Amino acid sequence: MMITSVEKDTKNRGMLSVFIDEKYAFSIPEEDYFRLCLYDKKELSSDEIEEIKKGVSQRTAKYKAVKYLSYRYMTEAELSQKLRKDGYDEDVILNVVTELKSMGYINDLIYAQKYVYDRIKLKPKAKKMLKRELNQKGVSDEIADQVLSELDFDEDVVIERLIRKKFGKYDMKDPKIQKRIYSFLLHRGFDFENIKRVLRTITHLD
Repeated sequence: MMITSVEKDTKNRGMLSVFIDEKYAFSIPEEDYFRLCLYDKKELSSDEIEEIKKGVSQRTAKYKAVKYLSYRYMTEAELSQKLRKDGYDEDVILNVVTELKSMGYINDLIYAQKYVYDRIKLKPKAKKMLKRELNQKGVSDEIADQVLSELDFDEDVVIERLIRKKFGKYDMKDPKIQKRIYSFLLHRGFDFENIKRVLRTITHLD
């Protein structure tokens, strides 16, 4: 099989389309084209072509992965899903994720710690709700449990703070206000009995 022509890819800047035996075979970054000396009339075996395709796929997947991570920190699962949607094979995704983990670009433990810290600071929720959200992000039970077990977090204190902040200006002995309080806190994952206990304490004090 012989490279019969090479054309600039009009849709992807810096990429070249390589034609073998007059048919499109693959696209490749210009730098790789010159590095591999893929000039016109060069003969390639089917194994060489597959090796080139695999190498190009690996490098472009890594480039995209780093670009995604430059926008925001991600879990392994989130990044893998992004690359999967881009059409990369599972072995390519695994290799890229493994490499980026070894380089420190991905760390689910650090991600979970930062996520929980931000949540507690900006939008406090019950631990079970935080764990559910971490699981949805692809964080394992083991890592989620570790991070949450290390969290200095008294749910009663958080519940009281949320009640006073959001409903402090209302009569919290009013059944309608209490219904709103329960709805608000239950939606954030707090247990009914815990809410009831804290609310009873607040209304007796007030």
